[in-house]
Amino acid sequence: MPRRGSRRPRSLHGDATDPDGLTAWMQRYLEALRVKGFSERTVITRASSLRVFLAWCYRRELKKPTIITRPHLLDYQRHLFFYRQRSGLPLSVSTQLDRLSAIRIFFRWLTRENVILSNPASELELPKKKRRVPREILTPAEAEAVLSQPDLTDPLGLRDRAVLELFYSTGIRRMELSTLLVLDLDWHRGTLLVRNGKGGRDRVVPVGERALAWVDLYLREVRPELVAVKDEGYLFLTNEGENILGGRLGQMVKRYVNQADLGKTGSCHMFRHAAATAMLENGADIRFIQELLGHVELGTTQIYTRVSIRKLKEIHTATHPSARLPRPGLDPRSQPEPESQETGESAPVNEDPETAS
Repeated sequence: MPRRGSRRPRSLHGDATDPDGLTAWMQRYLEALRVKGFSERTVITRASSLRVFLAWCYRRELKKPTIITRPHLLDYQRHLFFYRQRSGLPLSVSTQLDRLSAIRIFFRWLTRENVILSNPASELELPKKKRRVPREILTPAEAEAVLSQPDLTDPLGLRDRAVLELFYSTGIRRMELSTLLVLDLDWHRGTLLVRNGKGGRDRVVPVGERALAWVDLYLREVRPELVAVKDEGYLFLTNEGENILGGRLGQMVKRYVNQADLGKTGSCHMFRHAAATAMLENGADIRFIQELLGHVELGTTQIYTRVSIRKLKEIHTATHPSARLPRPGLDPRSQPEPESQETGESAPVNEDPETAS
């Protein structure tokens, strides 16, 4: 049974009573994912992507997996590329990639189950997702400005401060924070157990003393007043006594970021970026940051090496001959010519080697 706050997949398209139909096989596939121990979030995400594909298939009278061919899948890929949302914008590459990946995995499973003789999606080329550098990175001073926004005279404001502090200290994802239990905190070791993170992986992350102090204050003064009749053990609760869902967390953090008036927009992930970038700039090894963030691939963490520019800037300033103006603030056209490091004289320009003495 899924934990409170998880969404159940909506009903699928088509006739589920046809045992050989797409809908029936999709339901068997989703059940197989659950049996193999995939998280309910993964099942819901796969179902959502496949539901869109089913709707497209049934509009074209493609009701059985045995009649779907590679040209059909290529047509669907083109449909995703040219599709426009209500806003007029195309689907992001990430969305296209998620929907096509779900199809490839589904048809691979159908092939293994001998439902189809060959896999029409085996050679389907997925769009390439560019690794973009996060634009809105909070500096330590800006992060502190956001942290100071909650009204500490309000119990929910004190709860929000504890939430923000934990985001900044640990760099965990919003869905990971929303399902935290009180028992997941190890006060003696100063650590936090992240259960069933992305990819269904557990990990233990350190928590700073300041974040622990705010969480302790919230647990003593606020949480007892928020607990409903039945305490399910979630760490952060709404005023209805339920755990705070990811969307609600996102809206809350976004409100405080806007309230800080930093000229930047963002939500929970801003603190994840801020934590990783600050640690990297202060000398942390990137593999420790990889462990903190729960990245499987080091390449995912290496994006922060492109964000963390301070150290590179310091080295550039100290070593590059044109990094500094001799007289800062003046018109560069009025600056003296650079001097030769060997002689201290002006560097020769276009000197004729035959006439040089």
